[in-house]
Amino acid sequence: MLSKSNQILDREAIQSKIKRIAFQVLENNYKEDNLFIIGIEGGGAILAKKISEELNQISELNPEILSIAIDKSSPADAKVKLNGSIPNSENAVALLVDDVLNSGKTIFYALKPLIALNLKKIETAFLVNRAHRSFPISANYTGIEIATTIQEHINFNWSDEGFGVYLE
Repeated sequence: MLSKSNQILDREAIQSKIKRIAFQVLENNYKEDNLFIIGIEGGGAILAKKISEELNQISELNPEILSIAIDKSSPADAKVKLNGSIPNSENAVALLVDDVLNSGKTIFYALKPLIALNLKKIETAFLVNRAHRSFPISANYTGIEIATTIQEHINFNWSDEGFGVYLE
């Protein structure tokens, strides 16, 4: 049950974190001509769109938004699909985005179609970093890092009613 008592981030805090991530992305990529923001379908795609919108307001980077489809419950067995293409990939930077970084498993497998492209650089961004890593994945950009137990869950509500991040 989502309630104010277990809310970690409200609308204003989320927007502030997204703005900060966008400024950090700009700072590290202001000279790049080919920036692709790739969200993992679901919360990652929503966050990717919001980061892109913020970048468009504060810079002239004009990133292209793509998405990756992956079964988060079983990423090792799932077909991973990049929805869209990255032309001239050797001169492109990809920012892979998801809502939560937990074990690193989803991002690890989501990298598969990107590795084949011989990109100039791949970075990662997450709104919440839980730091329970089982895979060699690190976050380049993080909205908030929180200490949780493995049994606890992070839930996002992107709808107007109850918009926020919750610890369950």
